[in-house]
Amino acid sequence: MPLIHLTTVIHAPAQRVFHLSRSIKLHEISMRQTNEKAISATATNLMQPGDVVTWQARHLFKKRLLKVTITEMQQPDYFKDEMIEGDFLSMNHEHHFKAIVNGTIMIDLFKFESPFGIAGKIFNSVYLTNYIRKLLTQRNMVIKQYAESDNWQTVLHAEVTAV
Repeated sequence: MPLIHLTTVIHAPAQRVFHLSRSIKLHEISMRQTNEKAISATATNLMQPGDVVTWQARHLFKKRLLKVTITEMQQPDYFKDEMIEGDFLSMNHEHHFKAIVNGTIMIDLFKFESPFGIAGKIFNSVYLTNYIRKLLTQRNMVIKQYAESDNWQTVLHAEVTAV
């Protein structure tokens, strides 16, 4: 099972970074290149434990759905989302936030398992792991940009248009 481990230093308080990281609206902004949208959500914007979001995006020349739920949360240090339905056999994403003197260290641990046995493992090593790493890195840069800006609250109070 591949594991993507990313560390991002953000010059903003951990509580702010934690809130921005669970914002549906900011997630959509950070994934514009794949046109990712929440098409169904139990959350209004900031995801809480038990909330379920169905994401729709275009990946690898195809429209795809990924339904996730927030399974664990310890505010403002950690939360975890896990796949309920989607193209992976399994997927979970741990989000860790550690306050430091000049801001926050944000750590992502993204684990996934692809279908198709050996062919899936080869596809992971040749392409998919790097593809997901780039998406997560882009997302983290958008979180960093908003967290370090003066208008970070605008995205927290945004309405989500999911049905």
